[in-house]
Amino acid sequence: MPTPPSDMAQNDLTAVLAKIDEWPEPYVTIGRRLHETIISAGPKLKTRLWYGMPSYATARSAPVFVFFRLDDGVMSMGLSEKATVDRESDSTLRPCAWFIDEIDDRTLAKVAELARTAFS
Repeated sequence: MPTPPSDMAQNDLTAVLAKIDEWPEPYVTIGRRLHETIISAGPKLKTRLWYGMPSYATARSAPVFVFFRLDDGVMSMGLSEKATVDRESDSTLRPCAWFIDEIDDRTLAKVAELARTAFS
């Protein structure tokens, strides 16, 4: 039988979901789907608010790798400098942030891939 989550982990999850629920639509729906996708890509990930943003790390005290936010009506998802990110094939740039104004299965598949890579 699995060990129930700690009170602290549950409080962190509650805070992340409450933050997402503060946003107007369609961002609540987008945020919920991003959250579910990131957690599914890394079931052992821990959630917490990081600078007021939903974020994901391998442990509560570990560096954040993936986060998303809504700021002035613009939703973005990003990878922190601690994430594993390959350079683009034709440059020295490493992708680290994306704007999201709608969500579909193709986008969610890319988010899952990014999350899995970020934590590798």
